Amino acid sequence: MSELHVLTFRDLSKLFSPNGAYYLGYSFLFGMSLWVTFFGGVIAFRALPRHQFGALQHRTFPVYFNLAIAISAALLGVWTYSHPAVVNNLGRPHIADVAQAYTLATILVMQALNSFVIGPITSKTMFERHRQEKEEGKAYNEPGVSDAMKALNAKFTRLHGWSSLANLSAFIALAFHGLWLGNFGIHVV
Repeated sequence: MSELHVLTFRDLSKLFSPNGAYYLGYSFLFGMSLWVTFFGGVIAFRALPRHQFGALQHRTFPVYFNLAIAISAALLGVWTYSHPAVVNNLGRPHIADVAQAYTLATILVMQALNSFVIGPITSKTMFERHRQEKEEGKAYNEPGVSDAMKALNAKFTRLHGWSSLANLSAFIALAFHGLWLGNFGIHVV
């Protein structure tokens, strides 16, 4: 059994440390990603009419992606700074600290792809589909929609799939990094 530890003011002052900041940044990013990926969108999809849901996603996803980019870039910077062997061993991903740097870089790249490439094209396609629905007087999924609508549907489905895959990849990388931190910690210099 572990020894009892009496909490002191000195202990409290140690809470504000680089390690603590890293864990807070990681936990914020993980929690935000968990919520957006598995809960927030599902709740909004069930609660809102489709066009309002699309407008909400169009506004919230850029904030989510950009926060994820900023935090994952900061975590990657701190990780690399705290583990100087990473830079000299980039070609050796089997080294644990390098693998974690690659994990953090994966999160950064996947969310950057979503923010700067996939997301804007997906939103543009969604709004084109809304315009086409208005023009045709039919919802995108009604029988007898035009070939133009069918092409927009296929494009939107493909883009949405790529975006979901990128986001899920980032989430899996975050979970892997969290499990690593839980078992081996981080020792920020």
